[in-house]
Amino acid sequence: VQRLADARATRATARALGLAAALSVVLWLLLGPADPDRNPAPGAVYVLLWVGLVPASLLLGPVWRLLNPLRTLHLLACRAFGRDPETGRPLPVRLGMWPAAAGLLAFTWLELVAPDPASPTALLVFLGVYAAVHLAGATVYGARWFDHADAFEVYSGLLARLSPFGRRPADGRLVVRSPFNGLDATPQLPGLVATVCVMLGSTAYDGFSDAPRWVTTVQTSALGRTTTATLGLLAAVALVATLYALCAGATRLVCGRLPHPLTAFAHSLVPIALGYLVAHYFTLFATEGPRTLALAFGADRPAAPEPPLGPGGVATLQVLAIVTGHVLGVIAAHDRSVRLMPPRRAVIGQLPLLVLMIAYTVGGIALLIA
Repeated sequence: VQRLADARATRATARALGLAAALSVVLWLLLGPADPDRNPAPGAVYVLLWVGLVPASLLLGPVWRLLNPLRTLHLLACRAFGRDPETGRPLPVRLGMWPAAAGLLAFTWLELVAPDPASPTALLVFLGVYAAVHLAGATVYGARWFDHADAFEVYSGLLARLSPFGRRPADGRLVVRSPFNGLDATPQLPGLVATVCVMLGSTAYDGFSDAPRWVTTVQTSALGRTTTATLGLLAAVALVATLYALCAGATRLVCGRLPHPLTAFAHSLVPIALGYLVAHYFTLFATEGPRTLALAFGADRPAAPEPPLGPGGVATLQVLAIVTGHVLGVIAAHDRSVRLMPPRRAVIGQLPLLVLMIAYTVGGIALLIA
């Protein structure tokens, strides 16, 4: 498995597939019909990429690092000019994951707030600006730019922390591991909290945005639909971040000074975000994924298949996903607190985060019921 995963042919094939898929999406947007029921490009971006990266990263690790067409384009350009793709200025320490957080927020705004997110024009503008920004960043800082700044690489990498497969830090050896080991090794970089809070807040907003009261508020708002929806998305992300910051501050008051008090426990939010993603997007992936593939292979207006689970099964899966994600988050926070806090305060120091995760659990289930 190690030899197969690291083989030059395997990596070249993955890069070629990622680049071919990206070029296909661009061609569909440029030449295909504007009707999203007949054009596979919106489904490829919003379903196969955004949602499909969740199971792919959990099963195979940070797969987008190999498939990323922007990384491949940068590599090809460097080879054409005889340049080492790793060559570039050192990344500023303060930069961290902030570009990835901004990229995720921009993408979720396009998906959840934009007036016509499936419009070929809107998708082309977003993808064009996104590609230009990241290729420029890689030109200045080298391929390391993608590791911390590319929204989809960071997104895939964070979810892959819970994969049972990983690389041993000492020698890069492929190993089978406890997902908690991968999660605990999440780098505590600037912007990590913001990135996870965008993942959590945007998914929570997606669930809340279908509530009849919010739909009425958006439609009748004097500020306009787009402005009101944008404020709602920002408010959801800000609420998640504020609650976490308050609990991290309370933990610091109880236990004294902690190293990087905000980022020390940010990794424990990753399984919670995963639970939200599974709960909210399982049905979408199970129905729109096959329909998008059928469109890509030439079918005309294929019908979406029925979800593999009935309404009761879907509801059960959603609740289990949210509760399991929060339980995993509590365990991850407990392991970190025992290691960082004085023994006499390790238990009481966890209480603010425990209360926060219970609140997130109740809120997530309430969004499903609403």
